[in-house]
Amino acid sequence: MPWWVYALLSAGFAALTAVLAKMGVEGIPSTLATAIRTVVILVFAWSISLARGEHHALPAISRKTLLFLVLSGVATGLSWLAYFRALQLGPASRVAPLDKLSLPLTLLLAFLILHEPLTWRMGVGVTLMAVGALLTLK
Repeated sequence: MPWWVYALLSAGFAALTAVLAKMGVEGIPSTLATAIRTVVILVFAWSISLARGEHHALPAISRKTLLFLVLSGVATGLSWLAYFRALQLGPASRVAPLDKLSLPLTLLLAFLILHEPLTWRMGVGVTLMAVGALLTLK
């Protein structure tokens, strides 16, 4: 499958995640909810990796790659903790759009750090998405 199919699947699962997480975070601490979710993801991801034989690539991982994966994991953990707390305190229909403000930040960081192109069409599209997310506040 092409990358965009996986990206659309990701968006669909992310939408489902917001609704299911909102239902699951009721009545328990948000950090505990995040911990439970993380264990499920850990088991799920390792099961797939082991089933596909990808674990054999572990010795070939460079220190630089490992460092960036660890830093990405820390950023993901912090994001999930904040997301679950936001879901606990606010409606999913408002939390999820604000969470998607990561899009303009991602494009900016990809432009500055990874030197990925940023076209005027992307800029307009992301601006419209950001404005739409902000309009969900009230």
